[in-house]
Amino acid sequence: MIASVTQRRGVRQFAKFAVVGLSGTLVNLIIFTLLQRVDPRHAQWLHYDLIYTAGFMAGGVSNYYLNRIWTFRSTGHAVREGAQFLTVSLIALIVALGLGVLLHGYLGYGHKMWLVATVGGVVVNFFLNKYWTFKHLN
Repeated sequence: MIASVTQRRGVRQFAKFAVVGLSGTLVNLIIFTLLQRVDPRHAQWLHYDLIYTAGFMAGGVSNYYLNRIWTFRSTGHAVREGAQFLTVSLIALIVALGLGVLLHGYLGYGHKMWLVATVGGVVVNFFLNKYWTFKHLN
């Protein structure tokens, strides 16, 4: 039974997407943490948005490249797919920042908020990229 589940293309893609996502999350966290430590004004909301966005987009670029060549093995138009992937990343970023607006009073602007925002972004990223950016491969 387990062997038959792991043979399914969608399950393999999801597993690969998760591995790529973890690597992108690590890139995101490293950039977020470094930028947060460089500037002592990190508690200000606007500044939080900027450093979160920088980390999120750096992780997104890494994710696009790895998902294109490994997860979905796409040979489609790289610029079109890249634009779609960037659009999905921006939508996920809006969702993540929206979570920040809603929950910052409970979680603050540190790593707890980063984690909640990132999980929200991951859900949006997977489904929109699977069924829009790389839909020709499903």
